[in-house]
Amino acid sequence: MQSLRQQLDRVAARDIAAALIGESGAGREVCARALHALSMRHGEPFVAVGAVAIPAENAAALLLGVDTGGSVEPGYLEKAAGGTLFVGNIQDLCAEGQSILQGVIEQRGYARLGHAQTTPLDLRVLASIHPEASANPAQFGIRPELVAALTQEVLRVPTLREHAEDVPELLQLQVDRLVDTRGYAFRRFGVAAQNRMRHYPWPGNVRELANLVDGLLAAGGEEEVGLTELEAFLSPVDSVDSPLIERDLLSMPLREAREHFERAYLTEQLSLCGGKVGQLAKRVGMERTHLYRKLRSLGVNFRQSGGSDN
Repeated sequence: MQSLRQQLDRVAARDIAAALIGESGAGREVCARALHALSMRHGEPFVAVGAVAIPAENAAALLLGVDTGGSVEPGYLEKAAGGTLFVGNIQDLCAEGQSILQGVIEQRGYARLGHAQTTPLDLRVLASIHPEASANPAQFGIRPELVAALTQEVLRVPTLREHAEDVPELLQLQVDRLVDTRGYAFRRFGVAAQNRMRHYPWPGNVRELANLVDGLLAAGGEEEVGLTELEAFLSPVDSVDSPLIERDLLSMPLREAREHFERAYLTEQLSLCGGKVGQLAKRVGMERTHLYRKLRSLGVNFRQSGGSDN
């Protein structure tokens, strides 16, 4: 983490495209926001969009904007003008969107649909990439030219498993944040509970820890969270997501709420299919290649579930 902080300081000073490689929930967008805050563009907009929110049928309109002559609908590039555009999980971006983004970065300009005049690109493009997609871009359908354009600088965001010694500090940060923002009663974690959390694998990374703390504080109880109470939230692994759907999904930003729902939904459906991704694809009505990308981006690993491709 110290190395990452040093990288953030160094990369922030360079006004070029950069990729943040890490698992879902590890804090890639947090790092992107830190880069923006540390850069010379800190006073300008920071616009974050998930790649799945840019479908092929209107990728050009969403990214470039539309000029009908009578009205203008700005795209994400224009909304981020002067600041930073962060595209999450670039491996999920459609081919059309990849082509547009690559061209914009390389040519340093773009034109709205219906408008011939090119606007100079005055913003920084950041993108997050799952480690598996970064290592095997062709397997995930990522254009090599786009990878080259985005990896002028690369930051690796570690999983929470790799810096588990930070769990106590992260717990305190989350408790303080939730007490201040949601009015929850203060609760602290006992020594046994903290030791258990330091050895928990955290498949959902820092986001999972934040959701766990949210659930425990929302549930209320004695001031100290003990090991027995904690275990009820830790096992099974996906139990962190399910209560959120029932409890306060509507209080989250749309992008975060959608990701929580999708992870819980696909995890449950995968279990019903016996871990077989082929059956899951038919059950949920998704093309298998896209489903693989979705499962990986959400941190749902069918192989770890004892499943197969069939």
